[in-house]
Amino acid sequence: MSAALLETNIPEVKPLARGKVRDIYDLDDRLLIVATDRISAFDWINPSGIPDKGKLLTQMSLYWFESIADLVPNHLISADIADFPEPFKSLPEQFEGRSMLVHKCEMFPVEFVVRGYLAGSGWKEYKKDGTVCGIALPAGLEESSKLDTPIYTPATKETDGHDINISPERAGEIIGTDWNDAASVASIAIYERARGMAAERGIILCDTKFEFGVLNGALTLADEVLTPDSSRFWPASEYAPGRGQPSYDKQFVRDWLEATDWDKDSSPPPLPDDIVDRTRAKYVEAYERLTGRSDF
Repeated sequence: MSAALLETNIPEVKPLARGKVRDIYDLDDRLLIVATDRISAFDWINPSGIPDKGKLLTQMSLYWFESIADLVPNHLISADIADFPEPFKSLPEQFEGRSMLVHKCEMFPVEFVVRGYLAGSGWKEYKKDGTVCGIALPAGLEESSKLDTPIYTPATKETDGHDINISPERAGEIIGTDWNDAASVASIAIYERARGMAAERGIILCDTKFEFGVLNGALTLADEVLTPDSSRFWPASEYAPGRGQPSYDKQFVRDWLEATDWDKDSSPPPLPDDIVDRTRAKYVEAYERLTGRSDF
């Protein structure tokens, strides 16, 4: 197992941005998006990383981009380091396997969330109001209930703190009705394709979020897609409505932090080795089960 890569570092080139996971380099009309091994919880990046996490996320995104290419265009140019410009192509230890060279899109300031089951913030709103993002749902649903049909429940992108759920109508006001309609249709089509593929592998796709932009006048899927960081995946064999479900994500990290005396208002404590190892194993399991590959 390789050591975790917490950030990329090139003296002559500074990244445009460093997010919770990704370092982004501006290459005029293109971007180089690098998934590091950083992991965040409760809106704080942990000083520990999860080895290979960025590679797993990138390879999973590439798998899904290929699997849904007929549904909507995406921003990918190449994930082959040989196609990257210098100095990136000469630094495989930082960029190989975890980077995508992509077209620069005019991004929408909205996340396009699709829910097929009632969980997370959707469950919280339903308990209070009987709705999700203002959409009325039938009475009597339980936590983790499967919805009759998937619903589009957008959210704003917030630079600080959690994104804010909004109604589909509000999303249309922000980005324009035509773009919102097109993105919502594409989002649900992708979700339904992915849900069916995941089900064949014994996995439930509870919900997921997409990012879209415009490239050459066309709706274009961007960023990551259908990874454990952007989606809730559940093992079908353990599914039971009426409670929260085990999932393929960073739940071990959240649970461990909750059990410490960390105040969530300062830098979090480093993760112990066993939590790092168990979290990595969850990402690997999700990757292998969803893609059918075993190269990690």
